[in-house]
Amino acid sequence: MLTERKVVVTGIGATTPVGSDAATTWANLRAGVSGVRSLGGAYEDYEIPARFAGVAMVDPAEQLERVEARKLDRSEQFALIAAREAWADAGKPEVDLERLSVIVSSGIGGAQTLLDAADVLRERGWSRISPNSVPMLMPNGPTATVALDLKARGGVHSPVSACASGAEAIAWASMLIQLGRADVVVAGGCEAAIHPVPVACFAAMRALSTRNDDPQRASRPYDVDRDGFVMGEGSGVLVLESEESAKARGARIYGYVAGFGMTADGHHIAQPDPSGSGAARAMMQAMNDAGITAADVAHINAHATSTPAGDVAEAHAIHAALGAHARNAIVTATKSMTGHLLGGAGALESIATLLALRDRVVPPTINLDNQDPEIDLHVATSEYTLAAGELHAINNSFGFGGHDVALVFRSA
Repeated sequence: MLTERKVVVTGIGATTPVGSDAATTWANLRAGVSGVRSLGGAYEDYEIPARFAGVAMVDPAEQLERVEARKLDRSEQFALIAAREAWADAGKPEVDLERLSVIVSSGIGGAQTLLDAADVLRERGWSRISPNSVPMLMPNGPTATVALDLKARGGVHSPVSACASGAEAIAWASMLIQLGRADVVVAGGCEAAIHPVPVACFAAMRALSTRNDDPQRASRPYDVDRDGFVMGEGSGVLVLESEESAKARGARIYGYVAGFGMTADGHHIAQPDPSGSGAARAMMQAMNDAGITAADVAHINAHATSTPAGDVAEAHAIHAALGAHARNAIVTATKSMTGHLLGGAGALESIATLLALRDRVVPPTINLDNQDPEIDLHVATSEYTLAAGELHAINNSFGFGGHDVALVFRSA
């Protein structure tokens, strides 16, 4: 049974294409800095149509001890770095470990480990495969890595819902606290799939931008010339806890997870429902859960991947959910700078949403030169100042399989 416990965020951590930590990431998002760069080598050798991505600003292996790093997949390295930052930022709460849970999701898991093992098997034989390979490639590897580091003994979970995974982790974390199953939950998402094979697979779907001559301008949500998304990598992790727990220890509160909605399109494995009805229902569920109306939504950090169909479908969803107030909410698409972190996107964009409420500024959507007339939204193309007073914002995340997740955050 859900209780009336309020859920707050007391710690954040990130490692992304635009920053090695949460503070640097936020500063560069506000400044409109692109983290997308060209890729060479095998991407050119195989003539993959998309030869650029949002590569992490700092190699995660450089941020960990060598012995520790070699036993972790790149996705697990990202998750551990972000989680340690978030945990320290929260003040390392002294919590009963049986009341501490971890939910850090990945959409794809340890893809690089699996693909590297296939190369070793073919070239050197099975006996040369690392005995750490299974813990490195399993989809629950990131959350297990973080949980073991924190010695968490509450529920440790790994919801996998493609590009909605990070946002869904936050929704489930909020639910655990409201159910009284946990006092503190470390939640978020990560991804490390920038490798010739996954990139080629997305390219085969015609999902990626092929603007190889101008990579930093390739991710262009809402623009009439958008031609697909740009791969990104990294992690975002948040520390959630009950308001009573946070206030009892005098913790700094970034904001509240006020509500969430989780629905499904029931339409197609990879294409969004053109009407945006599933996404709209998720947004309305989240607003209802938060006890707010469309008029209360000041800001939306949109899923906005820069695909021709997806951006329009989400715009339809926003209009369906907010009605006459759709243009009152200031929209941004931070994937224009980071690329698409897949399973890590929803968590990173939740951090950006919280910081937008804290600082009362919406970061810009870059590369938007000519807004698609089908997308009738108020999109910030330069830093936009929000009003004073209590504010609410929505973070949207959608994934292959028809997963729709919307989170409502409230300012502290």
